[in-house]
Amino acid sequence: MTENQKKMTSLERRSAASLALIFFLRMFGLFMILPVLSLYTEDMIGATPILIGLAIGIYGLTQALLQIPFGMFSDRIGRKPVIAMGLLIFAVGSIIAALSDNIYILILGRALQGAGAIAASIMALATDLTRESQRTKAMAIIGISIGVAFTLAFIAGPVLNIWLGLDGLFWAAATLGFLAIFVLFYWVPQPSEAAQISYASKEQSFISVLKNPSLLRLDISILILHLVLTASFVVLPLALRDHAGLAPEQHWKSYLPVMLLSIAFMVPFIRLAETRNLAKQVFMGAVALLAIAETGLWLGYDSTLWLSLMMLAFFTAFNYLEAALPSLVSRAAPAERKGAALGVYSTSQFFGAFIGGTLGGWLYGKTGIGSVFLINAIFIMIWFVISIPMEIKSASR
Repeated sequence: MTENQKKMTSLERRSAASLALIFFLRMFGLFMILPVLSLYTEDMIGATPILIGLAIGIYGLTQALLQIPFGMFSDRIGRKPVIAMGLLIFAVGSIIAALSDNIYILILGRALQGAGAIAASIMALATDLTRESQRTKAMAIIGISIGVAFTLAFIAGPVLNIWLGLDGLFWAAATLGFLAIFVLFYWVPQPSEAAQISYASKEQSFISVLKNPSLLRLDISILILHLVLTASFVVLPLALRDHAGLAPEQHWKSYLPVMLLSIAFMVPFIRLAETRNLAKQVFMGAVALLAIAETGLWLGYDSTLWLSLMMLAFFTAFNYLEAALPSLVSRAAPAERKGAALGVYSTSQFFGAFIGGTLGGWLYGKTGIGSVFLINAIFIMIWFVISIPMEIKSASR
């Protein structure tokens, strides 16, 4: 490989950055709601713990069901029209949620937010716009944007809620959806017709992807990662308010240092994984750290300091895994199966969010906060055992 082949071209950098920005805007809109939703839906008409959990996680079900159909539809009519349609559906869902006065309309709005299932189409467009040698870098940039969106959303959500209220957060999400459409048409390059035809003509056997042990373990990984995230945030805001005694408008004082420090602590993990060829060891360490964090939350949640320390451990591991997993999928998938692999991966990610929200709400209603953290820890321990035989390819140099 020549020196030029090792570097991204200006077009590839623009493609990766603009697609990462679209991902960021959409995910930020989705997840700034997460730290506050369970706090401000308790008094809605018809609200119960399981319905609140469903409102938090329902976007994952519609994402999971529509991710692969949207990706396949983008093969037929082009990536940009499908992505624009998905962003428009997301914006409409946000508006419906903003106008809702009962839990059922809120659930409908959240379901529509997820129905704009564009993750696989965006990743496929990244595939169209980058060379094979640069694809892992592009996927890593997109993965990092998702991690940054999570981090900023958890800081900004509680703060913006003070000024805007829950309905204002949904209006802001709708605005971000429309902004993402602008970025799509005015900044994202147009792929060549040859690239789209080449991609669409490849036989994409989802069965073969599901039979690939490495890809299957990565799909399970992202499913459990988002399951425990969503389940945790059904109850974490309630634990901060009702057990640690921190008023909702003060929750940002816990989230802000947690998120900033988690990014700082994540950087050494990335360096170890990529520069010293320790990707497998760092991956397993991050999964173990998640299990420790959820176990710690189960053991006690009556102190703001303890909750913050456990969240710091959780998000240090979460941010690393959220950024690393798309790149690992790109490395593990055969060249002719990358689109299918990314479609299954995205479906697994959002199905995990749906399970987590629904399960978390049901467990909280039946047995209280502690059981949610305990079940999360058990899921993560199962994930750790499943991951032991997994082989992780080194990044291309």
